[in-house]
Amino acid sequence: MPRPIRAIIHQNALAHNLQIARKHASQHEVFAVIKANAYGHGIERVYPALKTADGFALLDIEEAKRLRALGWTGPILLLEGIFSAQDLFDCTQYQLSFTVHSALQLQWVRQHPEPAQFDIFLKMNSGMNRLGFQPQHYREVWQTLKSCAAVNNLTHMMHFSDADGERLGQSGIDAQFKIFEDTVQDLPGERSICNSAAILRHGSQLSSKTVRAGILLYGSSPDFPQHSIQDWDLQPSMSLRSEIIAIQNVKPKQTVGYGSTFQADQAMRIGVVACGYADGYQRISATGTPVLVDGIRTRTIGRVSMDMLAVDLTEIEDALIGSEVVLWGKSRFGSILPIDEVAATSDTVGYELMCGVTARVPFFIETQG
Repeated sequence: MPRPIRAIIHQNALAHNLQIARKHASQHEVFAVIKANAYGHGIERVYPALKTADGFALLDIEEAKRLRALGWTGPILLLEGIFSAQDLFDCTQYQLSFTVHSALQLQWVRQHPEPAQFDIFLKMNSGMNRLGFQPQHYREVWQTLKSCAAVNNLTHMMHFSDADGERLGQSGIDAQFKIFEDTVQDLPGERSICNSAAILRHGSQLSSKTVRAGILLYGSSPDFPQHSIQDWDLQPSMSLRSEIIAIQNVKPKQTVGYGSTFQADQAMRIGVVACGYADGYQRISATGTPVLVDGIRTRTIGRVSMDMLAVDLTEIEDALIGSEVVLWGKSRFGSILPIDEVAATSDTVGYELMCGVTARVPFFIETQG
């Protein structure tokens, strides 16, 4: 019998969350972001639920090839662009759009030796200081690409650093959006500016032909804790589930786990769960991290081990060996534990937990419920 831990991918939740993105960006094309192997879910597992998107966005060409192999014939955008001049041949063969954000990429496009008609998203650095051309150089780069015979279409692109809240004491989008608008206002071309937070919080007020829906598709709130997934009507797309494999009755002043970091102040009933940091659960998760046991919310106890962790069963009298434990996501009893709440106890975000599920955890697909 296999170890009871498993990850469940909820395809119906993915499809639902895509519709939420469409609701908030009703005048825009919605690209589903499936970078990092679809945020740890698996491209092949999410594709059936997301294939009604207007396009897909990802990072590397191998992921794009996997998507084409699934039968996708629509737009694919390489969010970080090309990593060598050779990549341009793959962009032609697989009909890939790509970002241009650096002088080296610009040089590769200009020097491409074969006839091509590239669709390029020209990236502006409007203040995040990660990728993109500075505003004072952007128009010159745009003119250069516009005059390049290999370029079929140019889309203006930017990325907000703080669409989920404030930026330097002001609205998180105003300053960066103004820089972008002032720079491109009289240049022809469509725009792509919205990530998940911008879609949900500002989608109706920002002009953007293409929006890039990422974390919201996977049932995580991009502006947690200001808003929960319930506030945005999002559903968990991944559930990490296991079972109780042992039960210990602990007396007052006895400790639990490595380092004796937890000491009981009363008699307690402790459940041992088949899940640990070798499965992708955060070792630094503190005592008190929420979990569900048979659909009932309780907490972790003590330090997370490589293969096991402990949970408090004191108030869940009916819990037995074999009882379901939900580390995040949806219980078969219907209760939901948002991944954002679990991540917050480790001072991280749901993205990291999703992407961190390890190879030894088996994945299953759920299409109903």
